Amino acid sequence: MTIKIGDRLPEGTLTEFIESPTEACAIGPNTFNVADLVKGKKIAIFGLPGAFTPTCSAQHVPGYVKHANAFQAKGVDEIWCISVNDAFVMGAWGRDQKATGVVRMMGDGSAAFTKALGLEFDLTARGMGIRSQRYSMLVEDGVVKQLNIEQPGKFEVSNAETLLTQLG
Repeated sequence: MTIKIGDRLPEGTLTEFIESPTEACAIGPNTFNVADLVKGKKIAIFGLPGAFTPTCSAQHVPGYVKHANAFQAKGVDEIWCISVNDAFVMGAWGRDQKATGVVRMMGDGSAAFTKALGLEFDLTARGMGIRSQRYSMLVEDGVVKQLNIEQPGKFEVSNAETLLTQLG
């Protein structure tokens, strides 16, 4: 069953490659409980099929990086990119996209969280395995307030500009 507006995000974990150690995070991959991360926050989340893929690298991530200040001005605490890739790949992709410190590049290496959202996409026939559909959502304190799911092969409603307009 696909998540919808008004639903609470499912239980799950995501991984993030941390560039610089902090009191709470060691350098390298760290695993985070989604429920803990979203508590009391407004988060713009976008999901996409894969790191270093053409549309994702040329349009999807750059749009959120470019408009990060506009999201912040509208009260968004964090922006997350979720992909069915491991934390090492997401960290490298984040550096490549100049997203470090702007967009949290969250890995869902086994697609467990993506499947819990009901947003998986089977690209096995194309040699890519289970991936994420392309989507964007606004989550407030763990509850989905906006949700934009793309049709396969499209990039029309999950871009940063669309989600920004939905924030008012």
